[in-house]
Amino acid sequence: MNLRAETRERVRSNWLLLMLVILLAAGRLKAYGIGEPVRVHFTTEPSTLGFELVGASGAVPIYVDGKDWRGVRRAVISFAGDIYSVTGHRPQISSMLTQYGADVVMVGTLGKSALIDGLVAAGRLDVDAIRGHWESSVTQVVEHPAPGVRRALVIAGADKRGTIFALYGLSEQMGVSPWYWWADVAIRHHGAVFVSPARYVAPEPRVRYRGIFLNDEAPSLTSWATEKFGGFNHNFYERVFELLLRLRANYLWPAMWNSAFNEDDAVDPQLADEYGIVMGTSHHEPMLRAQQEWKRHGKGAWDFSTNGPELENFWADGIARNRDYESTITIGMRGDGDMAMSATANTALLEHIVAQQREILTSQKVPASTPQIWALYKEVQEYYEKGMRVPDDVTLLWCDDNLGNLRRLPSASERGRAGGAGIYYHLDYVGDPRSYKWLLTDNIAKVREQMQLALDYGADRVWIVNVGDLKPMEFPIEFFLNMARQRERFDPDDLWNYTCAWAVREFGAKHAEAIAEVVDRYTRYNARRKPEGLAPDTYRLTPGGEADRVDRDWRDLARRARAIADKLPKDKRASFFELVLYPVEASANLGEMYIAAGRNQLYAREGRASASWWASETRRLFARDAALKDQYNHGLLGTC
Repeated sequence: MNLRAETRERVRSNWLLLMLVILLAAGRLKAYGIGEPVRVHFTTEPSTLGFELVGASGAVPIYVDGKDWRGVRRAVISFAGDIYSVTGHRPQISSMLTQYGADVVMVGTLGKSALIDGLVAAGRLDVDAIRGHWESSVTQVVEHPAPGVRRALVIAGADKRGTIFALYGLSEQMGVSPWYWWADVAIRHHGAVFVSPARYVAPEPRVRYRGIFLNDEAPSLTSWATEKFGGFNHNFYERVFELLLRLRANYLWPAMWNSAFNEDDAVDPQLADEYGIVMGTSHHEPMLRAQQEWKRHGKGAWDFSTNGPELENFWADGIARNRDYESTITIGMRGDGDMAMSATANTALLEHIVAQQREILTSQKVPASTPQIWALYKEVQEYYEKGMRVPDDVTLLWCDDNLGNLRRLPSASERGRAGGAGIYYHLDYVGDPRSYKWLLTDNIAKVREQMQLALDYGADRVWIVNVGDLKPMEFPIEFFLNMARQRERFDPDDLWNYTCAWAVREFGAKHAEAIAEVVDRYTRYNARRKPEGLAPDTYRLTPGGEADRVDRDWRDLARRARAIADKLPKDKRASFFELVLYPVEASANLGEMYIAAGRNQLYAREGRASASWWASETRRLFARDAALKDQYNHGLLGTC
């Protein structure tokens, strides 16, 4: 079925449908953003399509107040780099408006930019829709905003991240994928870029704090970061911060199993605050202290009942160190190494611990606006159900069962709490009963179902998702964060359009439908049985039975993916291998290998001579797995 006909049949008229139709429509209008109205065009007709950002004479200069947030000024430099990547023209950046000619881009934050505040005071820029609104912004063209300026594209944020997100939203629409660096997504060249003259107001995001947790990061991410950056230092985290901002996220729990974000590189917390990333610590690392810090400096046992004063000093030092940075503070306590604190729920002791932690926050003069979070993870939820309570202004962070099913959501009375509620979710997990962290195994239909429940029940203060090594989870990470940002409801029929829009942005419109189908099937097939859960006897081996059907499904999907790869332009093949082809090929190969091993064992028991052939086939598939991994790690750029 034709893609546009299929979307008309399957989906109501809503923002996703409108966006996709525009993206795939024949004609001159093309855009690459996901989740926002189309505002960037590449036509050569400025009289009909608005502000000429880049044209034959080059790029329009950009003005940003030198007293605006450093993170905003850094984002302006990044935005100028994006314009250069798309067009080959790099705009000049200045804080002196007198240097400029007829047209200019004016970027600034309310209360931090004299020029933006001057436009507001003069009645030239209406900011009533964004003033006081979290991470909101307005983008519009203003005629004759200042002497000597014919027109200005004004990008004004209600706060620091509002301005930054507005810039990166335009970057994405120009064709710079948030994953351009992390997944080698090629940037398409355009000779001209125009921004629609229509006023656009970016509303507050649905979820206030939206981010990722780099957990279970060893050995893959740890080894890679050590090889490329020398460890989890500020050079590594700058790439993570930029990615989050391009995804319009604002929150991070850093890698923690072999590192300590605030200690290993003193620049880390300062840069996070400068970029605009709110830092937290994981569900079992209270008071802004990393687990590794206790291992390095702690004295005595990680046991408040026997070592309370030492733990209080340890926590107070962490609060004092990070007090001036934008953070969330995890409260409560679990056992050492992310384990249960005890075999029984000593709720009285835990309530005493929380009370002492809050006294530390008061004594350290931590602002009341700093969120405090109690993660109801694993046995901690049992403490809550047995009567443990925390103050009303603490955010209750509800969790899934480590397999993507929310265990609990706020009741009607809990939805009235001042601290609100949030969600800690998993796309990656290490622990009982079975770990899963190799490849993506979560279909976005499952993510949508669970996280829509979270929104429906008011768990919208904090969303944090465990992404393990980050790299294999690009597609659902972005979907999770988009759900947190968008105020519109995601319904099941929206998912096909979302996947198609993602494929358009990353690989172009020509093969988007075919790529979306591969991604949808691949994640559904892996959700049937996670790769780490496979065994030689998982599927029945009778002729024409379950094993044959599974094998046939994977072989057919791998053929489809390879056929698409052969048709893609050369500059798209590396990113396609990372995001689509390798996961499909590796998953298909693994399934074949376990089925081959199962047949080898079955036929050996039955005394068949063919058992030897199936043993050889298992070894061949094992070697192919290593070859695919080597291509992923070492053989992409320059060879694809």
